[in-house]
Amino acid sequence: MRGAAANAFQPAMLCTLLWLALATSAPSDTLAEIRARGFFIWGADEEGGGPYVFPDPGDPERRIGFEVDLARELARELSGELGRTIEARFAQSPWDKLPDLLKTGRIDLVLNGYEWTEERSRDMASTLPYYVYELQLLARADRSDASWDWLASPPQKRVGVLGGSAAENYLAERHPGLELVSYDGNTNAMGDVVSGRLDATLQDLPIALFYRADFPALAFAGAPVAPGRYVIFVRREDQTLRAALDRAILALRASGTLRAIDERYGIWTEAQHDPELLSLPEGARPSSADSSASGFLARYATTLLASAGMTVLLSVLSFPLAIVLGVLVALGRLYGPRLVAWPLTVYVEVLRGTPLMLQLFVIFYVFPNAGLRLDALTAGVLGLAINYSAYEAEIYRAGLQAVPRGQMEAALALGMSRRLALRRIVLPQAVRIVLPAVTNDFIALFKDTSVCSVITVVELTKRYNIAAMTHPADVLPLAALAAALYLVMSYPLSLLSARLERALR
Repeated sequence: MRGAAANAFQPAMLCTLLWLALATSAPSDTLAEIRARGFFIWGADEEGGGPYVFPDPGDPERRIGFEVDLARELARELSGELGRTIEARFAQSPWDKLPDLLKTGRIDLVLNGYEWTEERSRDMASTLPYYVYELQLLARADRSDASWDWLASPPQKRVGVLGGSAAENYLAERHPGLELVSYDGNTNAMGDVVSGRLDATLQDLPIALFYRADFPALAFAGAPVAPGRYVIFVRREDQTLRAALDRAILALRASGTLRAIDERYGIWTEAQHDPELLSLPEGARPSSADSSASGFLARYATTLLASAGMTVLLSVLSFPLAIVLGVLVALGRLYGPRLVAWPLTVYVEVLRGTPLMLQLFVIFYVFPNAGLRLDALTAGVLGLAINYSAYEAEIYRAGLQAVPRGQMEAALALGMSRRLALRRIVLPQAVRIVLPAVTNDFIALFKDTSVCSVITVVELTKRYNIAAMTHPADVLPLAALAAALYLVMSYPLSLLSARLERALR
């Protein structure tokens, strides 16, 4: 996990490759290809959970969800229209990367609770809505005063939202005074309301309805607001496929199949009858945003710089702790008694053998059950420091072993104690040996801070993902700006390392 996370954020290169693939590999007539091959591929994120796409509790190898059922029914409708059996095949992808995967031609359609927005309609072609969602505010059931008026009243409330979602955009526009906490999933935000970390959470109504029984300590606060539309997205050039899917959706709506699917998962609402919401606007209005370089920087530079500051803060707080812990662990393993060395060996192997993301989850979500409740920043710093301490321990252990044994023997012969010899003779030489590797780890830590987004820390990578989801047309310049910020933060460390190496030589 550590190596993967260190290289996970290469936004400029990744997005450039995705868009080049779009230009060279997008099918010219996807509907004809679907008929020829006998299946279409729909993309979704199984990690998002119910009621969309999730593992069957009785058979984890099987996927269920109202969108799984919808994809199957769409395949049945296309089979009748195309005159041959068509299958619906699922493709897993992170939710925010589904549009990029669509553009490469690796999937034929995006079907995963994607809201229709003008921004997305300029970038992709959308079908008619297959579900009308609303936004529902959730608070603890023991808060009898919880309502929209309560949310806007002092003191400032902390509200959990799915990053890049309609809920986040709605609160940012209508209630700018709130402290919004961005999550990668839905149930974590609900759990944090129950535990008291959050005052409330704003969720899509189908999510609130589906998980209501799992969170009896939560209650609906106020009426649902801001109705919107879930649609299927295809590539802009796939107009024949879009038209065929529209016909299939209309047929499923007329036959009552859509309602039956929604009722099966407990998410049918009266909003599904609204004829205005069951259609789409005639077309997206031209963007009023300034497309110049100065306009782009005015929109994003401040927020990305602030998030880069969080990345720096996480790094400079956690890495010194990692070094101190790593040195102590290395010394304990090399020079401590066996009763100390053996547990430290287990410590190193467990931390190196488990993902950083899992360790952060344990610190942030499991430790509170044992009475240790940490805020997101503290948990992020602690998680990074503990994870990297295992790698620093191995680096310093190698450095200590590289110092000739005669150095220690000479120091002891001169009357130094073992502790003094380690501090004055062995450690300084080991530091010089390990300096390049330690610097490399510090640079890697800058990128690994992106994993802290799973515990609601909004650093540079998370802010980039949110902005790219909200404004897909700006994804390439956003990626370039974020990559440039990472380079600006990490390159001086390489220069400093080279200078220290020359000085110590």
